[in-house]
Amino acid sequence: MSLDAKEFITKFETFCPLWLAEEGDPCGLHLGTLDKEIERVMMTLDVRPEVVKEAIDKNIDLIIAKHPPIFRPVSRLTADDPQTKMYIDLLKHDIAVYAAHTNMDIIWDGLNDWFCEMLGVNVDNYLVKTHEVSFKKLAVYVPIEDSKKMRQALADTRAGMQGNYRNTSYSLVGTGRFTPNAQANPAIGRSEKEEKVQEARIEVIFPETIQEKILQAMFTTHPYEEPAYDILPLDNPGESFGLGRIGHLDTAVDIEDFVQKVKTTFQLDGLRLIQPKMAKQKVQNIAICGGSAGKFYPEAIKKSADVYITGDVNYHTAHDMQSNNLTVIDPGHNIEVVCVNKFIEKMEEWKQEENWDIDFIPSSTNTNPFQFR
Repeated sequence: MSLDAKEFITKFETFCPLWLAEEGDPCGLHLGTLDKEIERVMMTLDVRPEVVKEAIDKNIDLIIAKHPPIFRPVSRLTADDPQTKMYIDLLKHDIAVYAAHTNMDIIWDGLNDWFCEMLGVNVDNYLVKTHEVSFKKLAVYVPIEDSKKMRQALADTRAGMQGNYRNTSYSLVGTGRFTPNAQANPAIGRSEKEEKVQEARIEVIFPETIQEKILQAMFTTHPYEEPAYDILPLDNPGESFGLGRIGHLDTAVDIEDFVQKVKTTFQLDGLRLIQPKMAKQKVQNIAICGGSAGKFYPEAIKKSADVYITGDVNYHTAHDMQSNNLTVIDPGHNIEVVCVNKFIEKMEEWKQEENWDIDFIPSSTNTNPFQFR
């Protein structure tokens, strides 16, 4: 009952890739090693001393966290400070810690989409564009009898994903010609003798971010020691990604009713509401960005949001929001805790798909430092 930690993280990063993280965001492995077998994985929003104690008590091998535990440089690693002691405890008990931060915010079907789903907001687009990925085309020539195997190997890397379609490809049959020299070790034919082989040219498109994986799959699957292939850049529109979401409710609702819905949905004792004097009484167009994203309020205005939901709005930014006639709901940073159970659901799906025999455990520790009185 164990799994190679690298295999699990490979699956995790297929859904939540590191390249989507904002520049300078310390995502990935923070503590420990992935060069080990794991049996129990815990999902948490924050890594705090209480969470570390919970992980030790539950014999956890790997923690997946939304917020990076080492966000600022550590100058001393001593057991006298609770913050650094928890790092020592994690290392002592061989508990690895992996963080997915802004990449979890940016991915489609990620944290901001889950917020919208919970609030009944129909997503129209991202709020702030962060990445655009160009597409390329691979054309590989393979003996006809190996073409099905090659198409499947490429599909397994997620090549050929086009919108709502997967495993797309195109094949054209022709004649391949080659003459192996004396140093060659041909899969077909003999040295210094010209060969003709009925081959299929298989074409697939793919996002540039997975080129290395696709080439590895192609070389591993191809029967020739020197496969013939082309990689072509495409002018097709790429796939874009961004922070936050802009969407709409099916029908406009009173702002007070919507505020109460936010409180109920995220089980809040209280929240902060910023309302200008000319605030709209009905809201329908909703902008949302988890975490601390007050700086993006101009984008919410540009996209005609009636209300913007985000956390940690500071005093002077709140004044600017009021001056620009934007209603803002600040439910706090901790609403991101919804990622815990949502990711446990994802991991359980992967467990069934891959036939893993490991346990996924949501952290039960409340890491919200704020209370309302």
